[in-house]
Amino acid sequence: MLVRLFIQNYAIIDELEIEFSNKLNTITGETGAGKSIIVGALGLILGERADSGVLVNKEKKCVVEGVFRASNKKAVRDFLQQHDPDNYREDSNDELVLRREIAVTGKSRAFINDTPVTLAQLQQLSVLLVDLHQQFDTLELTAGDFQREVLDALAGHGSLLEEYQTIFYHLQQLKRETEDLKARKQQFDKEADYHRFQYKELENAGFKENELEEIDAELKLLSNAEGIKAALSKVYYELKENETPVVQQLKAMLNQLSNYSSLHSGLPVLIERLQSVQIELQDIAGEISHISDSVNYDPKRIEQLNERLSLGYKLQKKHGVKSTAELLDVQKQLEEKLQAVLNIDEAILRKEKDLTKAHHEASQLAEKISANRSRLIKPLEEKVNKLLAQVGMPNARLKVEVKAEKELNSCGRDSIEFLFNANIPSSSKIAEDEVKQFAPVRKVASGGELSRLMLCIKSLVAQSVDLPTMIFDEIDTGISGEAARQTGSIMKGLAAERQVICITHQPQIAGKADAHFFVYKEIVKPARSSDGEKIKTSIRRLTTEERITAIAKMLSGEKPTAAAVENAREIIMN
Repeated sequence: MLVRLFIQNYAIIDELEIEFSNKLNTITGETGAGKSIIVGALGLILGERADSGVLVNKEKKCVVEGVFRASNKKAVRDFLQQHDPDNYREDSNDELVLRREIAVTGKSRAFINDTPVTLAQLQQLSVLLVDLHQQFDTLELTAGDFQREVLDALAGHGSLLEEYQTIFYHLQQLKRETEDLKARKQQFDKEADYHRFQYKELENAGFKENELEEIDAELKLLSNAEGIKAALSKVYYELKENETPVVQQLKAMLNQLSNYSSLHSGLPVLIERLQSVQIELQDIAGEISHISDSVNYDPKRIEQLNERLSLGYKLQKKHGVKSTAELLDVQKQLEEKLQAVLNIDEAILRKEKDLTKAHHEASQLAEKISANRSRLIKPLEEKVNKLLAQVGMPNARLKVEVKAEKELNSCGRDSIEFLFNANIPSSSKIAEDEVKQFAPVRKVASGGELSRLMLCIKSLVAQSVDLPTMIFDEIDTGISGEAARQTGSIMKGLAAERQVICITHQPQIAGKADAHFFVYKEIVKPARSSDGEKIKTSIRRLTTEERITAIAKMLSGEKPTAAAVENAREIIMN
């Protein structure tokens, strides 16, 4: 509920503060006194756009602040926990302060409990706290979502609807995944032949790991075979076949030194080292001979290797790679793509099976939801039509049309339309030809009719749903007498369970109030003689005697008669 509203420097409001009752609050006053200005200021903390033109005093900012009691509403707790987890405390959400400031520059800022928030966040929270309905505010009533929500609220099948929506969104996910698989299959089918050709090409080439690098090295060896062989032969010749081979020279040196090895302590070491050198050179000579035998210029082998290397380079260029390993990786990827073509049909079949199962489950729940809605149509029509008669529309009739659509949607399978006719005779049942005269509410109902229809519907919904504070801004225009009294009774009934704030011109409605506020203009004399007089809007809560006088004036004019005063007293006491 809205506990307190503070407004500063907004239009002709200099500063005012209102403390509301938790039941039925009515606001009355002369036309032009500023009642709608108060609603406009309230709209700022509900997230409406700000206009710097509302600042009368251009030297100070505009401030509108509302203090709400959330009464431990789960939706409010969830919002606070989601958007301000650092400052959220389980025991601190009973009172909320929503504030909006408009600086002299025109810049607007919004706050929730002194924490800066975006306008979107302010709007999200405010709809959980306040339901504002103004005359000609018809978009909600004429919207299909609202009409469905009315039936669902009365049906009380919220948990069933949540279960359905969980399955429905899973169904939508399965549809997207199935379509994605089919799109991929279509793409695979287009590319499969080309991938198969590329894979066969690489498979037939049959390259092994590092083969191209090894071929390149072997080609370099074969291309230089003659030079290598000549160098090896020359070294071998010097070591073993020269007139004085190096090996033989070392042997002779060893023999010479061996004769004197016992005469000097350093000679045995030298002899041992020379023996090692001789053995190593003999081994090297043997290895040179072996290598020389293996190195042979082979034109046919060179040709074969060049062809193989050429094929490898061609495939590397084709696939944009630079090594045998990368080429083999391409081959592996192509193999996986071809395997995926074989697997995707099986995956599609599995998805379609899951899709069929989910669709069946969703359809069954949708049927239950539709049955619940259909069961409520006649009681809803009868109750609304009875209330319409009470609020001065005895010939008005509401009909609820529910059609089953072929495709499921997020709320079931139903297409719901509120139909309306303001001119059906009340003395007889609706004939078949008269049913044809009904048309969608959005096309045929006037602003006043829509306002009263909305009041009737919300009064029924309020019995099933915990609605937020309800604010009605002059929706009683065009009614009087008994219709106004009945409208007041409906509002009084609404206020039994929740806070209602109503701006009205009807004494019958004002008389039902638990708290009656009077809006008036007053002339403020300037502090300096050079300044002109100013007009500002003020508001005060009326005492019982003041209420009687105010209602009497609403009945008979500025100077009420004794009969009007007595009538006003009776309205209040009743």
